[in-house]
Amino acid sequence: MSALNGDLNSKFGSLNVNAAVFVPSWASPSSTAAPQHPTDMANSQVNGVAVNGSVPPPDDWDKMEEDDNGTTQQEQPQTQTTDKQQPQLSFSDAQNGIHPVEPAGDSKQIETEVKSKSTEVTMDTTPGPPVVTAPSTKKKAEPVKENLAPVKEHLNLVFVGHVDAGKSTLGGQIMYLTGEVDQRTLEKYQRDAKEQNRESWALSWALDTNTEEREKGKTVDVGRASFATDVKTFTILDAPGHRSYVPNMIGGAAQADVAVLVISARKGEFETGFEKGGQTREHTMLIKTAGVKYVVVAINKMDDPTVEWSVERYEEIVNKLSPFLKKSGFKKEDVHFLPISGLTGVFIKDVPSPNPFPYYSGPSLLSFLDNLPKVLRMDGPLRLPIAGKYKDMGVVICGKIESGYISTTKGKSEMLLMPTRKEVGVLSIFADKEETDIAYTGENVEVKLKGIEEEEISNGFMLCDKSDVCHVAKKFEAQIHIVDYDSIICPGFTCMMHCHTAIEEVVFKGFLATIDKKTGKKSTARPRFVRQDEIVVAVMQASRPVCLEMFSQFPQMGRFTLRSNDKTIAMGRVERLASKTQGSSGTSSSSSANASNSTSDSHVASSSNSSSAAN
Repeated sequence: MSALNGDLNSKFGSLNVNAAVFVPSWASPSSTAAPQHPTDMANSQVNGVAVNGSVPPPDDWDKMEEDDNGTTQQEQPQTQTTDKQQPQLSFSDAQNGIHPVEPAGDSKQIETEVKSKSTEVTMDTTPGPPVVTAPSTKKKAEPVKENLAPVKEHLNLVFVGHVDAGKSTLGGQIMYLTGEVDQRTLEKYQRDAKEQNRESWALSWALDTNTEEREKGKTVDVGRASFATDVKTFTILDAPGHRSYVPNMIGGAAQADVAVLVISARKGEFETGFEKGGQTREHTMLIKTAGVKYVVVAINKMDDPTVEWSVERYEEIVNKLSPFLKKSGFKKEDVHFLPISGLTGVFIKDVPSPNPFPYYSGPSLLSFLDNLPKVLRMDGPLRLPIAGKYKDMGVVICGKIESGYISTTKGKSEMLLMPTRKEVGVLSIFADKEETDIAYTGENVEVKLKGIEEEEISNGFMLCDKSDVCHVAKKFEAQIHIVDYDSIICPGFTCMMHCHTAIEEVVFKGFLATIDKKTGKKSTARPRFVRQDEIVVAVMQASRPVCLEMFSQFPQMGRFTLRSNDKTIAMGRVERLASKTQGSSGTSSSSSANASNSTSDSHVASSSNSSSAAN
């Protein structure tokens, strides 16, 4: 016992706890610097965070972590005292329960108190200058680097073409050759397809996933899949080829950057799809209206017994399609023809050796896609048109980010859903089936939302930044090209408008002028009706508010297609929004809406007349 007392006395003597500088003063501040408690670090920081009582800048707030009580704590920076005197306790330390060591206490109790108070800071009590260290191993939260683009460029491919051209089989073959579908899964598809006497459909089942599609052998909804090469990442959008599902095909084309027009070289199948009323023609026109620039014409089934890699058949198809694609608005340098076999995989990933078709000396399909020029993207606030929705432990939406970025970072995950102005939060983001914290323009994503129910979402709704939302309008002025309609169109004519992923009923309210195709000049007189192949400036009114932008400002949200009686009759672009209200909720009363419409009509008419007079 005497030895223990002696040991304690020697330690207390070295601490010199009875010195005046160690006694906390309740009247005057101490003259030497005291080690700061972690809660005091907000007012005095080191390493460039904040000093002299200044508030940390907003960029550094992201590095703070919240505790269970909702308060923020920042990691203790490493400091070192240079004064040879022992550091004294400050007034804030006394408030937090840190007191001078009393000699009369028990040694075990003293050691426990010292350990409990040194979880964040450990102090050397040996003679000499004390050293304060920060042994915490927690990693600092790095702020999201918003200005970085994905490591690989992302492209959205839409497979279009006539029914039974082999679009789904081609997509399944690409998935298998790139390793997204393994051998075991393919063998399962082959066994299941053999049981239904549909062995040639096995590859298509990688994209046609539901029972109806597999039983009928027809794609109904737009199939989605993803794969990657050494250069780029891709999202496959497998559009249906049957004419009954063209509205679904338009929704897939609206998300595409590049189109793969699949043509069947088999005798009779190419002719059926290319004749008037065939889906080859209609799909070509629709992808041009959707803003797709590059088209890869994949002449499929070249290994069919009726073709057998015939040069004459290949040239026949190329010679018939080339003038039609040029007439549709595609430049020669933006169109590429190549022969393939979707069933065997020839010319898809690599050029085979020996080459069964030496007439073609170009690259394979994937090599050509890797070497495409970089697609230009919109730079602006978030615009994500919703192309689909489902429930999976919450509400999940899917679509392509047309501009901006989406993030799960706190403070940046709160969005507005237009046109209803519903506030939603982003819980998680999935790009190519992998969860990520941020996704950029051009990526096809699935986003899990909070604060909304599935019934409150429709295709064509727009996910926007709260600070900058899209325009919403029911009435607008548009330039429309009538491409296929047997009769005349008069004011009051009703049809369906497909704009980005939205589908709304619209009516022609009136015509302002016709446009000469050769000179581009507008007529001075208002036409009473329009016919096929004419270009007209018309006032359109939708049945409900639609998320729209002027074509000159945002092409992806300013172009549309008009359909009537299951046939595409016209394509157009938005020239002016009659009721140019940004973020309008569309909930005004009927009387005020009618007044607004009449005012908008007069505004559009007067502005159009003045512009025509100027021309």
